[in-house]
Order: sequence, then C-alpha cells, then structure tokens
Amino acid sequence: MFVEVPVMKKLLIALAASLMAGTAFAADAIVEEVVVDVPVGFNWTGGYIGAQAGYLWGDGDFVSPAGNVDIGMNGWLGGVYVGYNYQFTNSVVLGIDADYAWSGADDSSPSNGVPGTLDTELEWEGAVRARLGYAMDRFLPYIAGGVAFGRLQGDVFNGSGTYVGSDADTNVGWTVGVGGEYAFTDNFIGRVEYRYTDLGEFDGTVAGVSSTTDFSTNDVRVGIAYKF
Repeated sequence: MFVEVPVMKKLLIALAASLMAGTAFAADAIVEEVVVDVPVGFNWTGGYIGAQAGYLWGDGDFVSPAGNVDIGMNGWLGGVYVGYNYQFTNSVVLGIDADYAWSGADDSSPSNGVPGTLDTELEWEGAVRARLGYAMDRFLPYIAGGVAFGRLQGDVFNGSGTYVGSDADTNVGWTVGVGGEYAFTDNFIGRVEYRYTDLGEFDGTVAGVSSTTDFSTNDVRVGIAYKF
C-alpha cells in the first residue's frame, strides 16, 4: 500500500520538528550546566596599596652598668602598606604583605640604679609578612607572621636633669597577628588587625657606657587599601 505524498510530507515535518526540539533541549542543558559552574562572589586575587594608622604600646628592659630601666612606652603610629593576594578555588587566600609605619610612641623612665632618667622613642617600625586567610565573599579573616624591623632612640639625663648623651639602634625581630578585611567595593578594601612584635635586643653606648634593651610591642591598626 502506497502512502500519499501529502501524508509523507506531514510525517517528515513532524520528525524534523521533534529532532529540533530535542536539540534545543540538549543545548539548554549544556548552557545551564556552564552557568552553574561559573564562580560567583568577590575574588581577592590581585595587588594592593594602602594607608594605615593605629595605637602602639611597648615594653622594654634597659640594662647597663650605670643602672637598669623598665620601659613602658605608648603612642600613635601611621604609615603605608603594599601586598599581593592569591585566592584558590576553595576560598583559601595566600598573600605577602609589607608595611612601614612612623611612630610617636615614647617614654620617660627613672633609672633603678643611679639617679637619672632615660627618654626612649620608637622612631619607626616595619615588617614583611606572609598571610593566610579564608574568603567569605567580601569578608576575609586572616592570620599573618614574618620578619619585623624597628629603630629605637634613647636619651640619657643625670639626676639633675642634665643631658648626658643619646644613641639609636635598628634591629630585626619577628611579628605575628590576626585581622580581618572587608571589600566595600571591587577596589577599596578596609582592614582592622592586632599585631605583636618582638624586636629583640637593641645595643647602645652613651658616654662610654654600653647598654642593651630588649623591646617588644603590641598594636592595633586600621587601614584602607586600593586593590588593582
């Protein structure tokens, strides 16, 4: 039995429409799968530069044949920082961060051995640190640690308040801290952190008398950075 031509046409048209519908469905499924795999949220990868300010308090032990002094300075600090972050697909963020801060922290302490005072000032402090964080979209809590640098200035006065002499020394130590950053926009990132720094032993000589000073600091800082 032969099928009429118009009927055959209808069958072919129906078959073609069915194939096209199946192809469109498959294409939609592929597009949907691609869209699901596209990562969303803020990405922390990139370099940045920023400004910071904070408050510092420090403790030190000045030891010399002329007398010993307990140092307890405090004051402001402010400076700049730069760094680079890399965010892995599992939200882990690794970075390197370097900073420099001028300091107004100082102290005037009486000697425990002989009459007189020691005026000390932490002139500046800096560090190069590695950072490890966990990204929660625009919020990044982190821990950091590395090498620290600082310069301590000391002025010695005798019991009558007469200036005897001064010396300054730059030393290398270590630092650790915790903090958090928040990306207010894709480019501007705020920071709050606490840091402990051990600057080790400073050496000094005033009027032919040698001394050593063990010194460490605690500080709280806030900053704002521009991410490239």
